[in-house]
Amino acid sequence: MDTAAFPAVDLAYLRSILGEPEGPTTQKITDFLDDNCLTFLAHSPFCCLSTSDAAGNCDCSPRGDYPGFVRAIDSRTVVIPDRLGNKIADSMTNILDNGHVGLLCFVPGMTETLRINGTATVTNDPSLLAMLEQDHSVPDLAIVVRTEQVYLHCGRALLRAGLWDADMQDLADEVPTSGAIWASMSGYDPSVGDVIDDAMAGSYRALY
Repeated sequence: MDTAAFPAVDLAYLRSILGEPEGPTTQKITDFLDDNCLTFLAHSPFCCLSTSDAAGNCDCSPRGDYPGFVRAIDSRTVVIPDRLGNKIADSMTNILDNGHVGLLCFVPGMTETLRINGTATVTNDPSLLAMLEQDHSVPDLAIVVRTEQVYLHCGRALLRAGLWDADMQDLADEVPTSGAIWASMSGYDPSVGDVIDDAMAGSYRALY
């Protein structure tokens, strides 16, 4: 469906519905990581990285590793190791085009998230990469982010979603397997989905 079929509101209408943010909401936004934010990052094993290219084509990529893998170098700089992935490299090619990025960091069981917006570069600096060694593996590349906005986002979305509720994990049983989805989107016969699932299970086991 053409999205033009839906009416688009302007800023004046948007603010008439939502109102303006109140003082405490904007006062919490800083351009640096304080001690509490540093502690949050040290316990975060997962984040989403949002990027876009020079034309504005967007991407949002999940990133996960040991708690603290988004490493704070100082109060204005964080670095993210590049681990084994699908080699499409959307995030890094976008950063080469347009350095503006957004990070949303999670701590399991915590309803609030930490948002970091800033400017990123991709580096192969040997001393920096050595700091990111994990399980005797040193990454070949890393993403360095200079913070411009840092703030704790309220937990309403995660609470509404019941994201950390054990019962919610039953929803995964209602979804086709990753192999089935992959085969369908690639135009393969459904039987190929089982082969993909077996291959992915083996590659996942190799991580642990």
